[in-house]
Amino acid sequence: MTKRAWTIGGVAALALAGGAWWWMAGASGPAAPSPSDTPAAPAAGSDGVIALSNDQIRAMGLSFTPAAASTTIPVAELPAQILPQPNARVAVAAQYPGVITRIFVVNGQDVRAGQPLATVASRDMVGLTAELARAQARQRVARAQAARLGQLAREGIIAPARADEARATAQQSDIDVGEQSRLIGLVPGGRAGGTGYTLTAPIAGRISAMAAETGKAVDTTMAPFVIDGGGPLQVTAQLPEALIGKVKPGMAVRIGSTTGTVGAVGQSLDPATRSATVTATIPAGSAVAGGATTIVIEGAAPAGAVRVPATALADVNGAKAVFVAARGGVRIRRVTVGGASADSVVISGGLAAGERVVVTGVSELAALAAAN
Repeated sequence: MTKRAWTIGGVAALALAGGAWWWMAGASGPAAPSPSDTPAAPAAGSDGVIALSNDQIRAMGLSFTPAAASTTIPVAELPAQILPQPNARVAVAAQYPGVITRIFVVNGQDVRAGQPLATVASRDMVGLTAELARAQARQRVARAQAARLGQLAREGIIAPARADEARATAQQSDIDVGEQSRLIGLVPGGRAGGTGYTLTAPIAGRISAMAAETGKAVDTTMAPFVIDGGGPLQVTAQLPEALIGKVKPGMAVRIGSTTGTVGAVGQSLDPATRSATVTATIPAGSAVAGGATTIVIEGAAPAGAVRVPATALADVNGAKAVFVAARGGVRIRRVTVGGASADSVVISGGLAAGERVVVTGVSELAALAAAN
């Protein structure tokens, strides 16, 4: 075999070997990335910081709010009833039996003092009006008689005793007219065309109850309208026996963003409920009278206490914690809870006013913190 033949055979062998290597590499697919090429999930560091980029914060839906200084702390959270002050509710009662012929207002309407509410056709009012007219006629006759006899007595034509008797009769007629006028005046709106009377609003306020209907008969035991006047509202709740002595007049009361003051705390227990009545006052217009609500009674908070939304608090490995904004992510912060209500938590230790805490996406952060 010649030298040239050996050379061609060696090149062919190398080509065959290279082709076999390429085919085997292609059949096995691309090489798997090394562990260092896969991005790591957020994890808590030794300093309690969970590293998060801005994109991760947005993806997790995290939002922050600053902790606010708090001078009060929840003592009790109770279901309550909102009512007008006792002297602010007026029942507009029917003064005489009759039938409602016309209504001028609707339930829930604001009314002014003296505004007509309804007219009532009343046989009693017809009788009173007729009796007043008769009394006025007798009064005119008695006064004229007293004046004429008084003149005759001064001229010496008749005895003075007859003049005195005529004056007494005139005075009696004045009393009769006054009595009939007072009876008619008992009706807030007075007479309506001589056949009935008009019910009017005795105070300015809002109609909170209305039992009036056109054509409906009414009597003196009925109040077709109830009007709640303006001014502060009253809130009443039942205070459990265990809290009597802890809740005192002057403490703050909170309904959402509305604040009020405890006015009175009953000292006698209801045997059935083992509770006492607590009464508070809230500003006018802050709620609707007659509604049900939940009140939070608050006492004085320790120095340095702050308030955060209830959603900011998490349970991490059996301890209460919040997540505070930190450089490069959020920091786990163990805290001491002084008191809580349905919408907020007062923290008495571990958090300062102004620090920004996570209020949404807290459950995801708690799961990350618990896993590390």
